[in-house]
Amino acid sequence: MKNAIGVEIPEYIEGLGKLEPFQGVWKSIIEDEVPSTNISRTLKAKKPHVSKLCKNLEEAIKRCKPFDGMTVTCHHHLRGGDGVLMQTIKILDEMGIKDITLASSSLTSAHDGLVPYVEKGMITRIFTSGIRGALGDAISVGKLKYPAIIHSHGGRVRDFLTGRIKPDLSVLAASAADEEGNATGAHGPSAFGSMGYADIDARYSRNVIIVTDNLVEYPCVPCTVRQHFIDYVVKVDSIGDATKIASGTTRITNSPMDLRIARIAATVIEHSGLFKNGMSFQVGAGGASLAVAKFLREDMKRKNIIGSFMIGGVTSYGVDMLNEGLFHSIFDVQSFDAAVSTSVLNNPNHIEISCDQYANPNNCGSMTNKLDVVVLGALEVDVDFNVNVITGSSGEIRGASGGHSDTASGANLTVVVCPAFRGRLPIVKDRVHTVVTPGESVDVIVTERGVCVNPAKPNLAAKLKEAGVQVVDIRDLKEEVEKMTGVPAEKQLGDQIVGLVEYRDGTIIDVIYNVKNLS
Repeated sequence: MKNAIGVEIPEYIEGLGKLEPFQGVWKSIIEDEVPSTNISRTLKAKKPHVSKLCKNLEEAIKRCKPFDGMTVTCHHHLRGGDGVLMQTIKILDEMGIKDITLASSSLTSAHDGLVPYVEKGMITRIFTSGIRGALGDAISVGKLKYPAIIHSHGGRVRDFLTGRIKPDLSVLAASAADEEGNATGAHGPSAFGSMGYADIDARYSRNVIIVTDNLVEYPCVPCTVRQHFIDYVVKVDSIGDATKIASGTTRITNSPMDLRIARIAATVIEHSGLFKNGMSFQVGAGGASLAVAKFLREDMKRKNIIGSFMIGGVTSYGVDMLNEGLFHSIFDVQSFDAAVSTSVLNNPNHIEISCDQYANPNNCGSMTNKLDVVVLGALEVDVDFNVNVITGSSGEIRGASGGHSDTASGANLTVVVCPAFRGRLPIVKDRVHTVVTPGESVDVIVTERGVCVNPAKPNLAAKLKEAGVQVVDIRDLKEEVEKMTGVPAEKQLGDQIVGLVEYRDGTIIDVIYNVKNLS
């Protein structure tokens, strides 16, 4: 069966069940009539003064009575510095647990060590918003038993609430926690900021373990994850390396070309009609998109604009804008810089939120639905404005869906920034290899060689042209770049489905096939 963008979607996949094809942005979500089984975990009673503290993680996991076929979840707030997920899987493997579904909020290079567990069939299913490094390569060539499900951040919450993901064990790192499991990421030697992704795991998992390297006196303040959801608490030497939170995708770029793209994008925002007092704003991961905040900051000061709020992954640069009074508040679901934790701890206008509040399409208060402007990155885009942020030039899985489609679906203005080409590879295609964010929710694509406006937004194109912005037809841009780079050879793919991209409403927007020759 074909979905709304013409991708052939299988009706059923063994181990994953029946699939529903993508029908369009918001097509499957009818206001006041969103179906949800509203899954809720059964809270376990404990007798008075019984300690939740365990001597080590192995003891805590044993107390949770793990079993073959279970679903295990962790969060990725420590990103490349995470040290908890690998410990968890190693212990489960030593206990002989098999056929695990892993549903971590995202998977990074810190999780390259999962490859042997995939190869031997201990981990057979993966649900996540992103996969990188050696694990992405392993899945791309077909080593995972069942296709990986790539969902958005908001889609993950939806999957929990509808029962598509049913967590049996959640092991959650915290930079500070008390003996009852009240926990935070805002202070401690491994402080990493918001715990917005962990909150959903704590609320809906059958068993929850808090792991910390900083056990504090009761009560732990502030308290992001609360004690009545926590079964056991473990003190370890280290939960990971918080200095590795910031990576190439979470730092403002120094590249002259990327800075030029960012400057153009800020100009687009300025002349969009949304650049005014009370605007809300988000930048996604990626050096060029983050750099837009640098220029927006200058423009806001120049025009005395004061925004309402910023949301999403937050950098110290966003904190500076808050402290300068350029925005009234920040709603923080994930901190892209360990330094942000001080602001989370001390500034009442820096508000930590759960991913449910951030981006769940099935609630009446999603922050992405109040968003005016979002700036996002891309690995490649196509002439229909579809965006790929998950597969690389060879078709390998190497990126993250994250909040890309969530924010694009709700924002009044979605701006995608990317170079016209990388190396000798053109970025604008006839069709992207993998659609993560559909073109109907993308308004503008900004490159160093011109700005492409979605034909569905003729008034926006007129405003930008009037302001002197170089607006070009996306097909003309594609032809111009291909004259310089040539047309790349077709990707060498097999016929094995190794991944499914789930749109935020739970429907399947694209299919990823195995890579034959991964260089």
